[in-house]
Amino acid sequence: MDKFLVAPPPHSGEDPAPPPPPPRCSADPQIHASLASRCSLKSEPVLFRRRHRWRRIAVELDGRIDARFRHRESRLLLDSFAEVGAFDHKYYMHGEERCRTYVDRMISASTMNLPPREGVSAIEFDKKGIYFASVTFSGCLTVHDFETLYCSIYGRSCSMPDDSSNYVLHISNKISLNAIQWNPGNQDEIACTSTQSDKVFLFDIGYVSSAPTEILQKGKSKFPALYSESRKSLTDIAFNSDDKSRIFASGLDGAVYMWDRRSSKTHCLELMAPQESQFNTVKLSVDNRTVFAATKNGTIHVWDLRGGRASAAFQSHNEVQQLSSVKVSTLLGKIASLKEQSNIVSSPILSIDFNPSCSYQLAFHLDDGWSGVLNVNNLSVTHLHCPPPAWLESMDLVSQKQLRKPTWLPTSSIYAVGSSSYDGIYLLDFHPDTSSACHVDYKEEKRGLEENQPAENKLVPLSQRVLSCAAHPLSHTIIAGTQFSSLLMLSQKHKAIRNLES
Repeated sequence: MDKFLVAPPPHSGEDPAPPPPPPRCSADPQIHASLASRCSLKSEPVLFRRRHRWRRIAVELDGRIDARFRHRESRLLLDSFAEVGAFDHKYYMHGEERCRTYVDRMISASTMNLPPREGVSAIEFDKKGIYFASVTFSGCLTVHDFETLYCSIYGRSCSMPDDSSNYVLHISNKISLNAIQWNPGNQDEIACTSTQSDKVFLFDIGYVSSAPTEILQKGKSKFPALYSESRKSLTDIAFNSDDKSRIFASGLDGAVYMWDRRSSKTHCLELMAPQESQFNTVKLSVDNRTVFAATKNGTIHVWDLRGGRASAAFQSHNEVQQLSSVKVSTLLGKIASLKEQSNIVSSPILSIDFNPSCSYQLAFHLDDGWSGVLNVNNLSVTHLHCPPPAWLESMDLVSQKQLRKPTWLPTSSIYAVGSSSYDGIYLLDFHPDTSSACHVDYKEEKRGLEENQPAENKLVPLSQRVLSCAAHPLSHTIIAGTQFSSLLMLSQKHKAIRNLES
C-alpha cells in the first residue's frame, strides 16, 4: 500500500524533507543493509509504524461482514432512528358506525382517565415484510400494507384518512385481543388469542369476513383442575416454523397447550408446570424442538418436545417431562455488581423472544422495566438494562404496569422496548460479546480508542407511550403500538435535496 502513496512536498526551509523509509520486503540481509545505509538519516533514526487497516475497504475485499464490524456500525444505526409518522385508529365498522377501539379512545379522552385495557397489545410482520397485523385490547384486528403506510408519510398528510383503502383487513371483535402471530406456512392466515377466552381464533386475510375461519379450543384435560374459571384464558401464541399445523399457546392455568390441526380442533398435548405458574408468553427455539414459556412469578420453564422418543406432534396426550426451569431473580442475584447496588426482587416476565441473528440469546422483559438476555446454552444472564424506575421520575404507576411487548431488530442484535417511564422507546445494544455496553462483564475503563467504543443504548423520544412494537424483517423500520391505539413509525429520516441547476 505504501508504494502507491505520493511523497509530501519539501519543507520551506533550506533542508529538504527526509526521504521515505526503505522498503522492508527484501529477504536478503545484504540487500536490506544496502538499502538501509543509502536511506539512513544523520539526524534521527527511522521509526516504522504499522498502518491501520481500512475497515470499509477490508469488508468490500473480503466479501463478508463480520459481527465486530456490524457491531461498530450499529452506533450509526442507533443515532439515525426517529419518529417519522403517526397514524391514529379512526376506522368504521359498518356504514357510519365506529369500531370499539375508536369509541374507547373517545371515552378515555372525554373522562381524562386512561382505561386499563386500551391500546395496541401486539404487532407482527409477515415473513417478507409486505403486511403487518396489529390487535388492540378493545378487540380490533387490523392488517396494513407496509409500503402504503410508509409512502403515505411523504404524501400530503401524515395521518391516514377514514376510508377502507388504507388497510387490507379491519375486524372489530367483541372480546379483547392480546396476542397475534402469522402462520409461517400460510402467510394469508393470522392466529389471535384473548385473555377473555380459552380459544385460538384463526383469520384468513384472503376472505372478506369478520368471522374467524377456524377456532381451536381446549379439550378435556388429563390433569385435575388447578385454578378457577377466571384463569382459563390464553395469553400468547407460537407457530412451529416447520409445520403450519402445529400451534402452541400459553395459559394462565399453568399449562402450555399444543394443537395439531391435521387431527383435531382440540389440543393434543399439555406441557405442565408447578401449580403457582401463570404463563404470560411462549416461544419455540429455532430448531422447533424446545419450548420456552415465562410466568408471572418470574420463572422460565423449558420442555424438550422430543423427550427421547418420537415427535410429540403425533402422540395424543403424551406427557412431556420438563427439561429445566430457571428463576430470573436468582440469576440476577449472581451478578455481584448488580447485587451491590440494587435490591433484587422477583418480577413478572412480560415477554421473551429469541435473537434472529444469534440463536442462543433469549431476551426477556420484566414488569419493572428491566430487560436482559438469557444464554440458553448455559442458562446464565449475559446482558441487562435497568432503566430508572417510574416512581423516581414521579410517573404514573398505572401506565407502567401495562403490558409491553418488545422486538429484536433483524440483523444487528439491537433490542427495541417501549419505556415504562417516558414517551419513548429504548434501543438496547445486546451484541453477544463483552464489548456490548449491556454485557454484565463489560468494564468501562477498557474502552480504549473512540473507534473501538461499543454502541450506546439510546432512548428515542416519541409522541406517545409505547406498549408493543415489531421490526420489519428486511429493514430496520419499527412499527410501534401506543397506549392510545395509534401506530408510530420509526425509521431513518429522509431529506429532500435541492436541485442546484433549477
